[in-house]
Amino acid sequence: MPQIITPELVVLDAALGTDKEAVIRALAARAAGTSRVSDGDGLVEAVLAREALTPTGMGAGIAIPHCKSAAVREPSLGFARLEPAVDFGAPDGPADLVFMIMAPDDAAETHLAVLSRLAGSLIDEQFTSALRAAETPEEVVALVDGAVAERDEAALAPVPEGDRSIVAVTACPTGIAHTYMAADALQAAGERAGVRVVVETQGSSGTKRLDPAVIAAADAAIFAVDVDVRERSRFAGKPFVQVPVKRGIDAADALIVDALRVADDPSGARVAGGSGGDEPAAATAASGSALGGTVKRALLTGVSYMIPFVAGGGLLIALGFLFGGYRITEVAGDVIVQNALWNLPDGGLGQYLGAVLFSIGAASMSFLVPALAGYIAYAIADRPGIAPGFVAGAVALLMSAGFIGGLVGGLLAGLAAWWIGSWRVPQWMRGLMPVVIIPLLASLFASGLMVMLLGGPIAALMANLTGWLESLSGAAAIALGLLLGTMMAVDLGGPINKVAYGFAVAGLSQGSPENPAPWMIMAAVMAAGMVPPLGMALATVLDRRLFTVPERENGKAAWLLGASFISEGAIPFAAADPLRVIPAAILGAASTGAISMAAGVTSQAPHGGIFVFFAIGNIAMFVLAIAVGTVVTGLAVIVLKRWARRSPQLQAQPEAVPAAV
Repeated sequence: MPQIITPELVVLDAALGTDKEAVIRALAARAAGTSRVSDGDGLVEAVLAREALTPTGMGAGIAIPHCKSAAVREPSLGFARLEPAVDFGAPDGPADLVFMIMAPDDAAETHLAVLSRLAGSLIDEQFTSALRAAETPEEVVALVDGAVAERDEAALAPVPEGDRSIVAVTACPTGIAHTYMAADALQAAGERAGVRVVVETQGSSGTKRLDPAVIAAADAAIFAVDVDVRERSRFAGKPFVQVPVKRGIDAADALIVDALRVADDPSGARVAGGSGGDEPAAATAASGSALGGTVKRALLTGVSYMIPFVAGGGLLIALGFLFGGYRITEVAGDVIVQNALWNLPDGGLGQYLGAVLFSIGAASMSFLVPALAGYIAYAIADRPGIAPGFVAGAVALLMSAGFIGGLVGGLLAGLAAWWIGSWRVPQWMRGLMPVVIIPLLASLFASGLMVMLLGGPIAALMANLTGWLESLSGAAAIALGLLLGTMMAVDLGGPINKVAYGFAVAGLSQGSPENPAPWMIMAAVMAAGMVPPLGMALATVLDRRLFTVPERENGKAAWLLGASFISEGAIPFAAADPLRVIPAAILGAASTGAISMAAGVTSQAPHGGIFVFFAIGNIAMFVLAIAVGTVVTGLAVIVLKRWARRSPQLQAQPEAVPAAV
């Protein structure tokens, strides 16, 4: 068994500081004094970055800061018994037992398995009581070694049979601690309830897949996860509840009750799949999601899968203009068909390379609407929805219905595929459902509606919208810049932000030197989207005292995220203090959008921020607009944090950062 803890890594009854950063630094310093860690500062940075995601205080006086880092040479455990206890963000108070789990980036599965088994021991009251009573570091080491050995034996024991059974999947972003603690908590809760619980831990030490027969025999499934469940389709048709992984630790008994209740309710949530009796993958009734939430998640999924087509294709188009000039759009097709590297056109190598880059980029951009529609449908109906969604998106292009047509077509295709997948069909037909019947009927339904009923009106709407944009000038353009800037900042990568971005990208191909309005809109959207993270980064420099240590660390990263046009870089700040951060972000982003539109700044690239400077028209005003917005946001958030006080209830909430879409 690998040795993960030594007496040198144990601190007993010490005051290591008044906050969790001080404790983490003290334990990292001890580890850096051994051969196990090469860079103490790098280790601290990695652990604090993990803390910035969600607090690691687990309750009952226990905290488990942890990380995977290149600064760690050998999987290790640092342990501190604190006097006095220190707050690690647990809802029931500070922690006096701190376990700092340190894993290398390339740790072997055997080492990670040891750490994961230790994490499972932390919910054992007998184990933690023994640690509180230990008198020497050597005694702590012996207790840890014994706990890991006991769990090795327990892992080999057969799973007890019961009248009812539940399968569960646990997974957290790091895959070291919460994953395995939730698994142990659910199994212990199952024993108390007389229910057989079999758990698949999708963690860093590998995944031992559940036996398909065990899944088939289970009454229900529990997904205690902060990331996607791998191969979710294995559970198709199974009653389920889905919650964050930490709830699997804190409320395991309640989850067992919830899962059995859903199993006994014919209208309860079912895992999506092609064989019937399921619910949309994006709709989790167990978590109380409404139709609006389902649509929101579906739209965000579609946009997130669309962006790589757009970003890559848009940059290639911009490079095509750079090499081949503005007229490359008129000659690109003929150039690549009639010429080659050994038979260059009259315009020379530049024109030929420009034509190649533009043609590849245009091909990528042509997938914009089909990919959007296809993955909206996928978010609703899982894999059976992809083909109907792509077809509906292609039909939207055929009908000139554009971006809005793709949204509508994707929703129609996804809902049709889900509904057809819910049909009760004979056993012999189930294999045909996801590969033949669902794609056929859902495509016919969604695309038929687009052709015969919806495509024309949506195309007319798009034509009128395009005509309005082409006529914009003066005050109207500035007002549009204010609106787009506000939309980019109001939810920082959420659905409103994505609508503004999608609106800009959808019109990008319509831009030209004679009609620069679509390019102006793209520039305003990109510049405004860069402001929130840049403004937060500036604020952390101007007045460090107003921000926590994790926020100051996030501020360093926000400089690069903002410069790259990743609005989500401001999410850690908004999650901790939305009522002051979001208004400040809106003020700055709206100012930037208005200045950009007023100055006639253009962008032929849909993404990349300052790094696509070659595709920006009037680059000086582009930079100035961003600088003004950054200063406005930075100063506004400082003013609001100094003089606009939060309510005690908000101040008491632990900080958490939602995942960016």
